Amino acid sequence: MLLPLADVPRWYADHKPSNTVAVRHDGQELTWEALERGANRRARAFADRGVKAGDFVAIGLPNSNAFYETSFAIWKLGATPTSLSHRLPRGEVAAILDVLKPALVVGGEPDWNAPNALPQNFEPEGVSDEPLDRPVARYWKAMTSGGSTGRPKIILDHQPAVIELTSPTPLGIVPGVALLNPGPLYHNAPFLVTHYALFAGGSVTGLKKFDAEEALRLIEAHRLEWVNFVPTMMHRIWALPESVRNRYDLSSLKVVFHMAAPMPPWLKEKWIEWLGPERIFELYGGTERQGSTVISGTEWLAHKGSVGRPDPAVCQIRIIGEDGKDVAPGETGEIYFLPASGSGSTYHYLGANPKRREDGWESIGDVGRFDADGYLYLGDRLSDMILRGGANIYPAEVEAAVVAHPDVRSSIVVGLPDAELGNRLHAIIEIKEDADPRDVIDGMNAVLSDLLSRNKHPESYEIATASLRDDSGKARRTLLRDERLAWLKDGRDFRLSPRR
Repeated sequence: MLLPLADVPRWYADHKPSNTVAVRHDGQELTWEALERGANRRARAFADRGVKAGDFVAIGLPNSNAFYETSFAIWKLGATPTSLSHRLPRGEVAAILDVLKPALVVGGEPDWNAPNALPQNFEPEGVSDEPLDRPVARYWKAMTSGGSTGRPKIILDHQPAVIELTSPTPLGIVPGVALLNPGPLYHNAPFLVTHYALFAGGSVTGLKKFDAEEALRLIEAHRLEWVNFVPTMMHRIWALPESVRNRYDLSSLKVVFHMAAPMPPWLKEKWIEWLGPERIFELYGGTERQGSTVISGTEWLAHKGSVGRPDPAVCQIRIIGEDGKDVAPGETGEIYFLPASGSGSTYHYLGANPKRREDGWESIGDVGRFDADGYLYLGDRLSDMILRGGANIYPAEVEAAVVAHPDVRSSIVVGLPDAELGNRLHAIIEIKEDADPRDVIDGMNAVLSDLLSRNKHPESYEIATASLRDDSGKARRTLLRDERLAWLKDGRDFRLSPRR
């Protein structure tokens, strides 16, 4: 049965017990009936502000029940939602809105000065909550990406705003699943998996902001079954005292996915030991949906470091060298995708052009290699690689080793100019509140010696004064490097070297 996304809340309100919860945040719950009526009210209020079928509507709301009322309201008008961080600075959001040209902005900061906007605390009043009858949106979502360039682009998903109720749902999101969402909804993965859980008649329990212990508490309290973490979250949970980690009953948890950022192998091994390999899964792929791979914990133990093998029903993957030819297994090159549905079938950009070969194969800038069994292993993005003394060094590999230090919460590694080597490795680290910076830096080489060859050890360190990564595990490495290049030009002293 093909069901418009606009009608999903009504369908489950009619087919589930009246007290069935669809969404909860901070102890506040929405039943399917409440979600349906709230979305209808918002849809009418948005229509009164000029939103019509085919328009884009930007959502600048924090994780909340209101977010889902808003996304379904947009689909009820035949429009397409675009989710933005409500904390984006004015200049950055202005560049996005210039590309998107939305009919309405819901939420955001007051200084965004969007031409047609509703405040974050908007509540529709004086409008009906009865169902609407509007066309189906041509694109079900339009997510933003700045990539490594910092220039915004919009990724329009070519899937229309409909769902086939009888088709298998992806990623083990089974009908009726109880899902925990710890990630910000302005990123593609949390937006996608939480809505797919709702499309499958499941429930979403959301965190407004990630908290390691609170995530465990919610899993126990609501018998949650499915969660998508990013490695940063998994590191913070693992850093909890063992007595706290083991305080909570996680027996209901059937699927733990991680994606969106590189996973340190040592950390993945710890999670597999803790929960068992049959519950741990990893996905690699882009918002563009040109291709993806999935690997279970059991497979990973036999191919440590891999992100899986391509499924021919989903896509083909090639590794292409600088000469434009396919490289042999074991050799590194740029990763190219071809979706099973054909080149350009899954998305198109606003504000950018794809990196597409004449034969239709596309790249999102990642580097990797295949092993002899066809398993894919990732490096960094081409734009992030550091050339040091003629050798390519992948920052993600160094960062994964640096966070193995028990007092390091997060790390970003950049290359800074060096007259002899071309670049020197500089690690910006976020440490625990009670840790001594000098002790951490002086003890780093002892930690790294078992994990990295000597030429990959950072030559200098810097203690971060703010969080390096957001709750989705993302960091703006290029901007951090450019900032430090400016500091060097100004003669600012910010680098600390370990004592030998």
